[in-house]
Amino acid sequence: MDRLKAMANFVRIVDHGSLSSAADATGQSVASLVRSLAGLERYLGVRLLNRTTRRMALTDEGTQYLAWSRRMLADFDDMEQRLEAQDGRIRGLLRMTAPVEFGQRYLAPLVNEFLRTHAELSVELSLNDQLLPLLDERLDLALRIGHLPDSAMVARKVGATRLVTCASPEYLHSAPPIDTPSALQQHACVALAFQGKQWYFRQNDQQLAVDITPRLICNQVRAASQACVQGVGIARFMHYQVVDELADGRLVRILPEFEPADLPIQLVYPHSLQLSPRVRAFVEWAYPQLERLTPDPAAI
Repeated sequence: MDRLKAMANFVRIVDHGSLSSAADATGQSVASLVRSLAGLERYLGVRLLNRTTRRMALTDEGTQYLAWSRRMLADFDDMEQRLEAQDGRIRGLLRMTAPVEFGQRYLAPLVNEFLRTHAELSVELSLNDQLLPLLDERLDLALRIGHLPDSAMVARKVGATRLVTCASPEYLHSAPPIDTPSALQQHACVALAFQGKQWYFRQNDQQLAVDITPRLICNQVRAASQACVQGVGIARFMHYQVVDELADGRLVRILPEFEPADLPIQLVYPHSLQLSPRVRAFVEWAYPQLERLTPDPAAI
């Protein structure tokens, strides 16, 4: 049994909350993860997880072993990085995360291109709209949108975005005029689930809250933008999420003078004098390309 791999699998099962989610994230089968976990428990002589068809929970021994495993895996990564730094070769595993839509549009194609030129490198790319903690998740790099709390992380700005309010030309043709945010109370809206039923604007450097009436609530950007294009109602998106629709006229930007302030788009990674060659190489290569690719929110 490869104990290091079994230990890493155990941590991933716990972190992802289920065997199936861990299997999806690692590219392994559920059966393979079950065998790995069972083999580790047999070797240790203790049960690490209590599992049913509906849920799983750490045992007391599992909680202790999880904390120890995280330390061991972090030490292993640190030693690998120190050895790699001696010869400067770009190899090993690079773990990164980004918001779903931005990652699909801009980051994933760069990752694919980088992999083609570095045969000894592999990447785990987690596209997730939740902010995954870098150190806890053993991530090397993150792309973040928004202002970050003070931390020991290095943040390099690659661009900016902002919330824009949009509607299709067909919707606007037959709808009452929209000259202030409060006018939205008389209109059908398409909302993303996390936005709720209150939208925030900026007026005279003050925040203005407006209650809206959603005809449709979506949990995915592309479904919401398609509904907006088809005239279901007015919607709000990050500028980069609908830049193509705005450029070709399928959507029209409304209330631009009330848009909230820009949000920075940043590459974030732990501050370290021993930053691994793979992280350093990807950041230095991807940074200028992301600067070029990220659309200017003041345009269109």
